[in-house]
Amino acid sequence: MRWRRRVPVPAAEDRETLLVIGLGNPGPDYAHTRHNAGYDAVDALAGRLGTRVDRREGAARVGRADRDGRRWLLAKPLTFMNESGRAGVQLTTAERVPPTAAIVIHDDLDLPFGRLRVRRGGGAGGHNGIRSLQAAWRTPEFLRVRIGIGRPPPDQDAIDHVLSRPQGVQRQAWPELMARAAAAALAIVEVGLPAAMDQFNQRSGTDRGEDRPL
Repeated sequence: MRWRRRVPVPAAEDRETLLVIGLGNPGPDYAHTRHNAGYDAVDALAGRLGTRVDRREGAARVGRADRDGRRWLLAKPLTFMNESGRAGVQLTTAERVPPTAAIVIHDDLDLPFGRLRVRRGGGAGGHNGIRSLQAAWRTPEFLRVRIGIGRPPPDQDAIDHVLSRPQGVQRQAWPELMARAAAAALAIVEVGLPAAMDQFNQRSGTDRGEDRPL
């Protein structure tokens, strides 16, 4: 895949309009599955901002809020995961937000359950939603909040794992994990990316296993 020539990357905290996209699959069959962690985290962020992500605009369901002089647009694509880029392009074009200033929240198999990673750029790591956004935006240099969902046990297929809902201890921890992911997106804007990375790229009490290299 050929990216655009690298250009100076705008900081999200310097913008008046902020775009946060939570990745997932639409429809009740996928609600609150591990692969829909991005949806759930954006809903948690909407609660923090006093809005709801319940209005359809183009290929996404959106919510809008104002906070400290900034306009927030929260979005959940209504395309399926592997076509997330179509919704992403519509959103960045309509809102005149550079893709490199967008914040994308998504699940990550390669992080232990409960671990967060805040970063800019990086590979898709097998995540079809991220791969679709990278291809559509023609850059990997957008902001990301990665939510660790952990690898499945040896006797379970990875697809079945991501499309299932957390159970037991993980189910109990899910709301708090979504709240932390929402707080991480807020921190990127309110304190800047380096400080947000220092704050959230740490081990948590809900970790299950060891992290892999970034």
